[in-house]
Amino acid sequence: LEIASRLSFFLWSSVPDEELLELARQGQLGRAAVREAQVTRMLADPRAIAALVDGFAAQWLNVRRVGEVIVDPDVYPTFDESLLDAFTRETELFVGNSLREDLSVLELLTADYTWVNERLARHYGLPGIYGSRFRRVTLPNPDRRGGLLTQGGLLAATSYPGRTSPVLRGKWLLDNVLGSPAPAPPANVPAFPENEPGVAPKSVRERLEQHRSNPVCAACHSTIDPLGFALEHFDAIGGWRATDESGRPIDALGSWPDGRALNGFPDLRAMLVNPPEQFATTVTEKLMSYALGRRLEYHDRPAIRRIVRDAATIDFRWSAIIKGIVESPTFLLRTAS
Repeated sequence: LEIASRLSFFLWSSVPDEELLELARQGQLGRAAVREAQVTRMLADPRAIAALVDGFAAQWLNVRRVGEVIVDPDVYPTFDESLLDAFTRETELFVGNSLREDLSVLELLTADYTWVNERLARHYGLPGIYGSRFRRVTLPNPDRRGGLLTQGGLLAATSYPGRTSPVLRGKWLLDNVLGSPAPAPPANVPAFPENEPGVAPKSVRERLEQHRSNPVCAACHSTIDPLGFALEHFDAIGGWRATDESGRPIDALGSWPDGRALNGFPDLRAMLVNPPEQFATTVTEKLMSYALGRRLEYHDRPAIRRIVRDAATIDFRWSAIIKGIVESPTFLLRTAS
């Protein structure tokens, strides 16, 4: 019964149905073949897609924050509530399709398509899309847009009302894509230097360089900022741009944590999926934590590595990762108290 409950709350965010309960009463859920068949059945149920999108994906990607985005109307006068709603719906449909079609989790970053309605298509500069209905479209320039990293909602949620933030974007990448959270900022961190009235505005890059001149700040920002700079071609509401808030040409040159240079979104995306185990491990960790309802500990790492290694044989598909989690001792056994 405990296995039935854990399976049901993981995949459906609800109580077990009669079939699961009957198998539990018969003692059948102790058999791996029965569990695998039940996972296949449950994933085919529409409840699984809805629960994993509304629960797991919203939690992992901070989709709920998209609805809280505040935008400066003087800087972005075209922004409105309909665009904000479209941002959320795009990510929900995109992730839901990935789960429904049992695609490789790598395609979350590499996809050359997305879901748009007329309002969102206009924002992205995609012609020929009319009406409020969302539909799948192939993106004309994958080097400018494609996958989660370029979706307007996630870009807006990692910006300030009137400008982009390489710090927020870099931290989001470290936390949610690389699975290497940045350390907490130390106490008494100096305020970020803002532009002064009557003085020629400095770019965000210049102000961050000024901020990093303090050794206390440099320790964290030297890792966070270079990743965020790679997304500087996207403004605070996810639109593509050639100049920044100060009117200067965009400088999207950043660097990987190991020091390798990366120039803009295409380089960032390529490095995030090479090696492919890197992103697949992050997804597995986030999904395992969601399934268990707790943070992962050091003793969970062998199970994570085994799941990722096995999933690699079928291109890191969702079903392989989910079944690997369900079959892991971490999922099936209680933690000793």
